[in-house]
Amino acid sequence: MQAFSVKGMSCGHCVRAITQAIQARDGAAEVQVDLAGGEVRVASRLAAEEVLAAIREEGYEAALA
Repeated sequence: MQAFSVKGMSCGHCVRAITQAIQARDGAAEVQVDLAGGEVRVASRLAAEEVLAAIREEGYEAALA
């Protein structure tokens, strides 16, 4: 799993938005969102830059953790 630090997540909507954005690029991706820790963990065939792009397109600041 790849880990990403994400700023701006605060609720269930954030979890759904990020999960759906990543799964739109890879329907088989496994996404785990830790709101309290500000971290998203992804098991996917996507490159890290593709995951970051998906998260950023939803309006969040993201970087590799």
